[in-house]
Amino acid sequence: MTFRCITECLSSSRWCKCCAGARVVDLRSDTVTRPGAEMRKVMKEAEVGDDVMGQDPSVNDLQTSAAHMFGMEAALFVPSGTMSNLIAVMVHCRERGDEMIVGDLSHLHIYEQGGSAQLAGVHSTSVTTLPDGTFDLDQLESKIRHGFPDPHYPRSRLICVENTHNIQGGRVLPLSFLQEVRSLADKYDLKVHMDGARVMNAAVALGVSIKTILQHTHTVSVCLSKGLGSPVGTVLSGPSEFISRAVRCRKALGGGMRQAGILAAAGKMSLVKMASRLEEDHRNAKTFARGLGYLHVFRRDKSLTPLLRIHFKVLSTINVVVGVIKLKAPVCNFLVVERQLHESIEIKS
Repeated sequence: MTFRCITECLSSSRWCKCCAGARVVDLRSDTVTRPGAEMRKVMKEAEVGDDVMGQDPSVNDLQTSAAHMFGMEAALFVPSGTMSNLIAVMVHCRERGDEMIVGDLSHLHIYEQGGSAQLAGVHSTSVTTLPDGTFDLDQLESKIRHGFPDPHYPRSRLICVENTHNIQGGRVLPLSFLQEVRSLADKYDLKVHMDGARVMNAAVALGVSIKTILQHTHTVSVCLSKGLGSPVGTVLSGPSEFISRAVRCRKALGGGMRQAGILAAAGKMSLVKMASRLEEDHRNAKTFARGLGYLHVFRRDKSLTPLLRIHFKVLSTINVVVGVIKLKAPVCNFLVVERQLHESIEIKS
């Protein structure tokens, strides 16, 4: 079994004879999840209609269920998390030239192509993202504009938070921080949007309901296609008036889907059944961390618990992403794949 052999098998999803016995865990991203037999069956049997006309029963069911679960008035099924975040910005920042405040290491700021400026005409100002995914509240307050309607300045409209925090290694934002951000937003009549692509993981990690987290936000974007296992889709949730305007933005961005119930049925199953399995994922992550403990290519940064920061001694620019742990022996093999490592990989423990 060679490196080239295994990478070819990974890309084709077919195992050759020499790789057939290997147990490979693909750690590039939780987006590589695939629907199992039960989810495929649910998708096949989904009742569908025209969602652009609001007549797809499976989509409507997903949206109603999600809104109830999140403690929000309404919800909207959209194709992706990037579109969901952009729609939220477009609705909250009602005029071109309005401003949102984001963490300088947030996914919305770094990895979404500047869509808020490119497509929505919304200016962003950033605050420094701290190692735990939060930011300094004094700095946040200093970024709020007070000059409106002075024509020299944009108007502050929105504060965006990310939970869990991607670049900071899956950090779960403390409830006390979210409460303080919301209080600050209320003081200056701003809205709080959460990029909650993995907020279900945060709820599991904190041992609280999703409503407990989202009570401190006005709107949230929750991805269904990561750890929750759906093939496609994100739910944007918030007040009814917000969602009514969001429907128009989704249509303008090309996100209106017709018989989308096939996908929504998978999303409903993700919320109802798969969310409870995230705790299992967290246990597996801890097992992986313990397995890595037998290697000498990393060190544990105790100041950043509960994460494991891996510092590779040799492969400083190599892409090490896929790990295979033989659970009956303290052995961990790494495969090189096409994803660049910058300084470290962080794995939740």
